Amino acid sequence: MPDFLYRGKKVEDLKREEFIELLPSRERRKFKRGLTEQEEKLLLKLDKYKDQKGKRFIKTHCRDLIILPEMTGHRIGIYNGKEFVPVDIIEEMVGHRLGEFGLTRKRIQHGAAGIGASRGTKFTASKK
Repeated sequence: MPDFLYRGKKVEDLKREEFIELLPSRERRKFKRGLTEQEEKLLLKLDKYKDQKGKRFIKTHCRDLIILPEMTGHRIGIYNGKEFVPVDIIEEMVGHRLGEFGLTRKRIQHGAAGIGASRGTKFTASKK
């Protein structure tokens, strides 16, 4: 399988400063303004556990953090408003935001209509 390229560059070879220059303008502005304290703590924690990639589950509420190349291989729990959704960061996710992968709404599968739900069920026998 060929290496994943982000805008013509190998992801594993990119440093943070080089990567920021390749980002679209909205994401570049976020880094120019500076990261929040929570985001800095998350990046420090990821750096601390870089030898345990994929084994350690690191929880965060920072849904708007942009995925950096140094985050690949880690397992991050992204808070969706109720629980932490485990997400394995892969190279294809670089440049996206964490919240895109921690979905906040569940898929709904509706069952059959109950008694009284439609006109056709009016003539069926109910419990006796």
